Amino acid sequence: MYSDPFVMLVKVIFNLFLFVVLLRLVLQLTRADFYNPISQSIVKVTSPIVLPLRKVIPSIGRLDTASLVLAFSVQLLTVVFVVLIKGAVISPASYAIYTFAGTLYHLLDLYFWAMLISVILSWVAPGANHPGALLVGQITAPLYRTCQRVIPTIGGLDLSPIFIFLAISFLKQVLAPYSI
Repeated sequence: MYSDPFVMLVKVIFNLFLFVVLLRLVLQLTRADFYNPISQSIVKVTSPIVLPLRKVIPSIGRLDTASLVLAFSVQLLTVVFVVLIKGAVISPASYAIYTFAGTLYHLLDLYFWAMLISVILSWVAPGANHPGALLVGQITAPLYRTCQRVIPTIGGLDLSPIFIFLAISFLKQVLAPYSI
């Protein structure tokens, strides 16, 4: 998959932290349960960096711009380290494109996995009260509602996950060449 083990190691470490930061951002945007133990853990892990950033970068409405700036910064660091390890030289515009596209790609990846977990839970454990299941439901509910406005259920069958998966997969394919 990766030709250089150091590139793989850098990407895994930074992408795991980026996942947590993006999850914090999504939890705040969807107004997920703050008292959920998983939400508390995510906040606890990211607060040492996000709270000082909030003093400098104010929120815009429901958008926590400090978390967004942190997500872009983590992705930028990933790009910088991968470029340094590979010994390549890219322009500042390329850094911006790889940072933006990579962050968006990982956000779509987060939603892809949340949707997949949501669909599997709807088959295996509908109405589960596990904190993880509740959190996944709160994250994916806005996507379902948006899609269900356009595509109604047919005979009790909700087709919105299919169209959401298609949209996410299409967007990820578009962004894949520009994400590191």
